[in-house]
Amino acid sequence: MGRSKAVFLCGDCGHRSLQWQGRCPGCGAWNTLQETAAFPDSQQRVEVPGQAQAEVVALADIRCAEQERISSGLAEFDRVLGGGLVPGAAILLGGPPGAGKSTLLLQTAANLCGRHPVLYLSGEESLQQVAGRARRLGLSGNGLELMEETRLETALAVARKQRPSLLVVDSIQVMVMAGLGSSAGGVAQVRECAAQLTRFARETGCVLLLVGHVTKDGNLAGPKVLEHLIDVSLLLEGEADQRYRTLRAQKNRFGRVHELGVFVMTEQGLREVPNPSAIFLSRPRTPAPGSVVAALREGTRPLLVEIQALVDDSRSPVPQRVSVGMEARRLSMLLAILHRHGGLAVSGQDVFVNVVGGVQILETGADLPVLLAVASSLRNRPLPGDLIAFGELGLTGEMRPVPGGQERLREAAKHGFHHAVLPVANRAKESLQGLAPLGFERLQEALDGVFAL
Repeated sequence: MGRSKAVFLCGDCGHRSLQWQGRCPGCGAWNTLQETAAFPDSQQRVEVPGQAQAEVVALADIRCAEQERISSGLAEFDRVLGGGLVPGAAILLGGPPGAGKSTLLLQTAANLCGRHPVLYLSGEESLQQVAGRARRLGLSGNGLELMEETRLETALAVARKQRPSLLVVDSIQVMVMAGLGSSAGGVAQVRECAAQLTRFARETGCVLLLVGHVTKDGNLAGPKVLEHLIDVSLLLEGEADQRYRTLRAQKNRFGRVHELGVFVMTEQGLREVPNPSAIFLSRPRTPAPGSVVAALREGTRPLLVEIQALVDDSRSPVPQRVSVGMEARRLSMLLAILHRHGGLAVSGQDVFVNVVGGVQILETGADLPVLLAVASSLRNRPLPGDLIAFGELGLTGEMRPVPGGQERLREAAKHGFHHAVLPVANRAKESLQGLAPLGFERLQEALDGVFAL
């Protein structure tokens, strides 16, 4: 019998170290090394003499067949996945508690069980709880197989016998693999269990759907190596007290990243929102200072969202800079650009910026709308209600073009907007009925032109 050796694994990157260190040598994070027991020496991989060598194949000789897609029954889910579920793919779905991860996967499993064999592995909830949720959602689930298990070896043995086309594991943090001297949710357990499940999916061709939890910082719990093992990483955003949920692809080997799907949480579960711009534009009829509609682009979809700003006198020696829906550091940079190249100083005011609807802005096309909303609130002058804006701002005050300008303008024209403020390079190549694009080269020109309307 070999001896078990204690090693230290980084909770962020999975780096292995033989002794504890305050800072991880792999990723540089502090206090992330955790002690765990490695496999015994007898279980280590041994090279066998005369073992068959891997085959080398020329790239030109590899035939690539078109990937078969399986519809999940939810068009928004299929959009984020890149067209549907791919057999043999390992998909990780993360999100905060109460976002609806289990609800989304239970709906997907119920939609597919009539056409494909589905196995739902529940490690956190009892089978009675899963069945109760299915009844509340109105899901029949005829043909859906359920199993309550946390031992990986038992779960894989049943899966090999059942041979499902879809395997749902809720969640990866509760799975335990024998032989590892660590508890469930540890770095070694999460990594090894995910590796075994991913290998099973690729060998059998079944679709693997893993549920993952996130930390208080919004990052996926467990080692970063988990995100490298799987093929698709999805994040379901939205608090339990919010009505709308957004599903975003952070990694996708079979489609575009940052593709966005929008759902609404109802008593019957998650329902698709085919036209998200309409729900994010429920504005009052009378324009108010500090409100601007931004034409964004999430993946392949143009999206119109309202950005609100509030500038108020600060009672503190250090004014607040609060942003909801966008990165705080980018807001600070934009305020510096507004002061230097727009002639508007907010050094003595608190600035609050909010993206209505809980949307997270990940692109630079919202730079111009954010500063227009701040300037509108600072001057206490409302902007026209039929105006949209988009454009990236450089540190020298120039307005830089963004991708998909024509699609953004078409979306704005479809919703009845008549004015568009944008960079000169993004001016429409074709005229759009009822929409007048106003192109500018610099921020100061855009501010003067907008407040002259």
